[in-house]
Amino acid sequence: MAEINKLSVAKVLDKLRSNDAKDNRSKLDRLDDEIKAVDEEVQRLRAQRNRLKRGRRASTIDRGGDA
Repeated sequence: MAEINKLSVAKVLDKLRSNDAKDNRSKLDRLDDEIKAVDEEVQRLRAQRNRLKRGRRASTIDRGGDA
């Protein structure tokens, strides 16, 4: 028969906790990267919206002055 290595419950729990900690850390890193990417996209879109608003105001002022 094959030899069975017995581990104490504490050692098994420590191994499981360490594996979970590694998985959670990498998952949190991925989520942090996604949040950073979304924040950058929001910032870019806000800047674009502001440029469009300024352009719209300028064209409205130009039309009002010509009439």
